[in-house]
Amino acid sequence: MKIKLYNTLTRKKEIFRPIHKNWVGLYTCGPTVYNYAHIGNLRTYIFEDVLRRTLEYAGYKIKHVMNITDVGHLTSDADEGEDKLEKGARQEKKSVWDIAEFYTGAFLNDISRLNIKRAGVLAPATKNIKQQITLIKKLFQKGFAYETTQAVYFDVSKFKTYTKLSRQRIDEKITAARAEVIQDPKKKNPPDFALWFKRIGKFKNHALHWSSPWGDGFPGWHIECSAISTKYLGQPFDIHTGGVDHISVHHTNEIAQSEGAFGKPLVKYWMHGEFLLLDQARMGKSVGNFITLNTLVEKGFNPFAFRYLALGAHYRSKLNFTWESLEAAKCSLERLYDFTKKIRSERLSRLNPGNHYRSSASIVKAFRGAVLDDLNTSKTLSVVWDLIHAYNKNPARYRTQEVLRMLYEFDKVLGLGLKNIKSEKIPANILKLGKEREAFRQAKKWQEADDLRKKITEAGYEIKDLPHGPQIKKRRD
Repeated sequence: MKIKLYNTLTRKKEIFRPIHKNWVGLYTCGPTVYNYAHIGNLRTYIFEDVLRRTLEYAGYKIKHVMNITDVGHLTSDADEGEDKLEKGARQEKKSVWDIAEFYTGAFLNDISRLNIKRAGVLAPATKNIKQQITLIKKLFQKGFAYETTQAVYFDVSKFKTYTKLSRQRIDEKITAARAEVIQDPKKKNPPDFALWFKRIGKFKNHALHWSSPWGDGFPGWHIECSAISTKYLGQPFDIHTGGVDHISVHHTNEIAQSEGAFGKPLVKYWMHGEFLLLDQARMGKSVGNFITLNTLVEKGFNPFAFRYLALGAHYRSKLNFTWESLEAAKCSLERLYDFTKKIRSERLSRLNPGNHYRSSASIVKAFRGAVLDDLNTSKTLSVVWDLIHAYNKNPARYRTQEVLRMLYEFDKVLGLGLKNIKSEKIPANILKLGKEREAFRQAKKWQEADDLRKKITEAGYEIKDLPHGPQIKKRRD
């Protein structure tokens, strides 16, 4: 299968051609574990999960690596402020190690509830300090790094294609970095970024620190991803992902570090997920404008409803979150689950070889065409619903076993857990009432049929008259 992916570096869709014959190297930027992930973060991880699932669907084996940032990420994505882990620890009156352990666990629990596949390698920054120091040494050897009394910096003036990913002008980077200059007057260029912070000045009492050739201190945020990706995937590797907010700073700096050190591309394809908005504004922990997955669950929503909502928009499009849109996603998901349970219970009922059944080939082709075209999940959902509507309109044209097989195949990419949904066991007395009611309907005894419907409803169930026959299920009032 040929996959087209949008490459942020070239600003166009490209046919995916892996570097290695038998496997794909995928690096996804992981969380900074000082607080719960918000649903905007989780939207990005859902996009990355769909990417991985699509690659696997196309037959590739994946080497998936994700970093866990547990040191060095300051309250500014540049080099301002304090370490987010230390800030979180102070607010919660815990150690930085306790904070990192707790929120790493919370993150892994969130992605599990959303059916996001865990990376094969989860690499905390604090477990890869040696690799980061080695990479900084290499940057000194290549003439890209320099030292001040406060830190070690990357000299962006030495890296001529520094803004090739963001396509910003360097003077825009200088303007954005001006406030940072005050922090260290020995910096050569305003956009130069920290590779290593020394344990002096405002970082004198930093809780996380290691010895290095430049003194006791800790790594900057950006260096961890360069060191970790090279360690586990080599350079270059196939795909690097993250949110669009990483393009202008974090990923730009990763490219400079890695390509400066090794003289070859870091990665072949860059992919970025767009923002999830809340009241038309970007969701973010730094401004207190965010919702967690726990909040959704506390309000009675299945985490899969949020996954369904995220699938309804293209990963490169902004998505505005509202409770109304989540409720609509929940209803659609429940209808999909109900249909799957119905088909599962009926899959042996339509095997009459005399019928002319509709071929599944065109439906599968439409699904694959959508998902292989830059992960067009909204279109894949349309294909799923077209199938459902067509089946409900004329079920005799379909083999239920084949319909179920297609749903399960599509869900390998969508990840909505269709194989794992549990069929509700309807009590025998309710089933008996349903059969009696259907007999009254067939005899056109409408009043008697309505009376039995009321009894079924009063017992906490609902009955729907569908083209293939009545369906009874538990009410969700």
